Amino acid sequence: MRPTLLVLAAGMGSRFGGLKQIEGVGPGGELILDYSVYDAMAAGFGKVVFVIRKDIAEAFQSSVASRFDGKLDIAYAYQEMDDLPAGNAVPARRTKPWGTGHAVLAARDVVHEPFAVINADDFYGRESYQQLAQFLAETKPQNGTSQYALAGFPLRNTLSDHGHVSRGICTCDASGMLACIEECTHIERQAGGGAVQRNDDGTTREFTGAELVSMNMWAFTPGLFSELQEQFEPFLAANADSEKAEFYLPTAIDQLLQAGRATCRLLPTDSHWAGMTYREDIATLKTFLADAHAAGHYPAAPRCGVRRTFGVNG
Repeated sequence: MRPTLLVLAAGMGSRFGGLKQIEGVGPGGELILDYSVYDAMAAGFGKVVFVIRKDIAEAFQSSVASRFDGKLDIAYAYQEMDDLPAGNAVPARRTKPWGTGHAVLAARDVVHEPFAVINADDFYGRESYQQLAQFLAETKPQNGTSQYALAGFPLRNTLSDHGHVSRGICTCDASGMLACIEECTHIERQAGGGAVQRNDDGTTREFTGAELVSMNMWAFTPGLFSELQEQFEPFLAANADSEKAEFYLPTAIDQLLQAGRATCRLLPTDSHWAGMTYREDIATLKTFLADAHAAGHYPAAPRCGVRRTFGVNG
């Protein structure tokens, strides 16, 4: 059974200033999603599921479905604030989604095979998809313990030249298993490849840039959905009136690790990560992708656009 690619595309980029998932960044007008799907299919993934919101469904599907429909197995799942266990209600003043853990949970009825999770607005590189696909093909539960994986990118490869970022710094044990993810905010690039975290209290923390970070690229088995459901209910009970609390995927995975109900292998990858945290990042990303096409990593990009560029829709 070929694995599924689960794409989290329900979020709006507040710092970016728009719906960055449908921003054309390739030399032929390609979206980051075009590269993600192309690389994933080349690595052996067999289906794509997009997690979106119903209020952006028309715009998203008109931009994305026209690229892939008829050539790939595509499904949609909807992350809605009122998708809650029976007996729960959305707080009156809440406007924020419930977080990445809830976004993955939204796909519980359409994903029934091993799957990888990615962000819609991040470029991960083909090697990272190959590593996750190989892990999912070779890994089976051991003694009732689920086995997951996380792609780890060097911090220096994930920073923006145009402002600070938040990154999950990974720690693994001697056998390469993920021990914990520490969420660090306000990280800025430094000369020489390093980085610095500037805290609100005026203190700083230095990084070499070689630290492995999570960019929300995971490999899971379908049993994760029941685990997330089990954790989501007490989360809601503890945050019944919260306007901002979010059910984060890394937090949920950490709970499973600490409880001994799952293991997670950290898969270091040399793939080039690229994203659009800030609108100013677009120019850098466009240059990188144009160079990737020119180097033969992707098909030549004629001006007619993605259909001929990637050949996914005739």
